[in-house]
Amino acid sequence: MPVLTRLIPSPIVVDIRAGALDDLATVLADQRISSSGRLAVAISGGSGAVLRDRISPALPDADWFEVGGGTLDDAIKLADAMKRGRYDAVVGLGGGKIIDCAKFAAARVGLPLVAVATNLSHDGLCSPVATLDNDAGRGSYGVPNPIAVVIDLDVIREAPVRFVRSGIGDALSNISAVADWELAAREKGEAIDGLAAAMARQAGEAVLRHPGGVGDDGFLQVLAEGLVLTGISMSVAGDSRPASGACHEINHAFDLLFPKRAASHGEQCGLGAAFAMYLRGAHEESVFMAQVLRRHGLPVTPEEIGFTVDEFVQVVEFAPQTRPGRYTILEHLDLSTDQIRNAYADYAKAIGS
Repeated sequence: MPVLTRLIPSPIVVDIRAGALDDLATVLADQRISSSGRLAVAISGGSGAVLRDRISPALPDADWFEVGGGTLDDAIKLADAMKRGRYDAVVGLGGGKIIDCAKFAAARVGLPLVAVATNLSHDGLCSPVATLDNDAGRGSYGVPNPIAVVIDLDVIREAPVRFVRSGIGDALSNISAVADWELAAREKGEAIDGLAAAMARQAGEAVLRHPGGVGDDGFLQVLAEGLVLTGISMSVAGDSRPASGACHEINHAFDLLFPKRAASHGEQCGLGAAFAMYLRGAHEESVFMAQVLRRHGLPVTPEEIGFTVDEFVQVVEFAPQTRPGRYTILEHLDLSTDQIRNAYADYAKAIGS
């Protein structure tokens, strides 16, 4: 009898714990990753250089490549540099920009990628997408999922706390994104992948309901696992739908309308998710999400990230244009400027602003 199932693209190794970096060489020595030890390691010029001094003795046959930033040009330059060597795999060691550059470069040269995250700022560390700045602004590029993910919680704690807070906002936004996906299924007949939706929603709920804080290992473990699961959920769906709805449309609108003033990805997504939940009539859930965001030090009003109410109304009105074809609560309600302003006033009152 045939096994009626599907193969899920996911890493062969996920190592999330304090001290994980000390065993990185063992992970990389897995025959499915590198049989020869010939590795191309992409790092930043900051924290990556410090970690290189710590790790390089255990990786004697690796070549190290310093990445200038998070642009498409940076990723192409990295790929071109790696073409001059013969490697088994690429290691992206750093934050989101470095890992996204390494993802793109690895895909370009046809090598597997190992993601070694030094912060938890967003769910891209294990996603099939590389987000890179380009001449037109910012683009998303399809890439294979990492073959392995290593997250050392000791290293995560050493990073600025704003990175953890950003990851919290991105994880919590899954709850709103999945609700938007379900709305599109009901109203537009859009196909919904139940497994991908369950993975993304439960990742968000685990972070939402965990009693710990940003300095607590137990909470960091749940957050890191949630961000990894979210990335895998996007691979399962073949799309960013499980983690991107009105919350991310609002985030993109902030970035496009106010590129020099925009806050972090996770801060904007968290605020967008709390407001979107209120718009869909989930008022208790919206208030609870806002309470959790506040407890972790994240903004829940535009004023808290330096924007006026009028600017936020402009952002929400523009948001649907950032993802043509995506159906969320914003497209469903199709609110006028005055209706958005009134809805925000009700939201602000409900969350006690």
